[in-house]
Amino acid sequence: MEDWIVGTLSRTLAYSAPLLLATLGEIYSERSGVLNLGVEGMMILGAVSAFATAFITGNPWLGMLIAGIAGGVASLLHGFVSITLRANQVVSGLALTMLGLGLSGLFGRGFEGKPLEATISNVTVPLLKDIPYLGEILFVSQSPIVYIALALTPVMSFILFHTSVGITIRSVGENPSAADSAGINVWRVRYLCVLVGGVLAGVAGGYLSIAYRPAWTTGMTNGMGWLVIALTIFASWNPSRGLLGALLFGALMHLSFRLQPWVAPELLKMMPYGSAILALVILSIGTLKRSMGAPDALQQPYVRGEK
Repeated sequence: MEDWIVGTLSRTLAYSAPLLLATLGEIYSERSGVLNLGVEGMMILGAVSAFATAFITGNPWLGMLIAGIAGGVASLLHGFVSITLRANQVVSGLALTMLGLGLSGLFGRGFEGKPLEATISNVTVPLLKDIPYLGEILFVSQSPIVYIALALTPVMSFILFHTSVGITIRSVGENPSAADSAGINVWRVRYLCVLVGGVLAGVAGGYLSIAYRPAWTTGMTNGMGWLVIALTIFASWNPSRGLLGALLFGALMHLSFRLQPWVAPELLKMMPYGSAILALVILSIGTLKRSMGAPDALQQPYVRGEK
């Protein structure tokens, strides 16, 4: 039983890493006032880009770099439509998801079922691995990307809540008119935050295809992007709470496989879509949105001179 618990927690960390990376990026995007429902599309584009690059070049880290670029480029498309053209952010994000799923299926067709020899190997940390229980869970056979995701959480939380950069981001998301009056370039801040979200979503997808499960299959993100949207809201747009949420959702998704003899996996597999629907309901109800601590200007395009 003890080995089962340790193994479950260890795999939970591995499964939580892409959720955490994408959630951190989406928190920054939404804190600046831009809702991006295209996380699923950016993740799947990152996954196929990373796999294709690693397969062709034999360099998995180059694959991760290309995954981040692919996610970033896709996010800028959403930024152009929702920030510059001031189109509906929900519609733009959904279109990005459909675009990403379609393009990944098209470009990934030739890589379906092919083994990937160049992968990002798991690492075991000497000395720390000997810590009772915690060492086996956290420091034995984990991907370097897991440690990067865990390290980014306090860094991005500190930036958001304890630096002038974070104040700028939050002010743009709360009151862009006041921020503009103070000399802050609202569009630039929003574009940069959307870009951060896209890069991290792309890296999260790349982790899936060349580290977590070194293979490419169409639709391999399997609704993770919708979980990220829900996690961002349920974490109250706080990176530290996002870590806790990612661990919880990661555990549930992992247990959907381990508990198949006792629990119908369909119930847990419904969670991405059910939680995303609930998250959108929260965003649509003003009182719930305010009580959850959502940025006041979330989903509101900024037009200079309008209040």
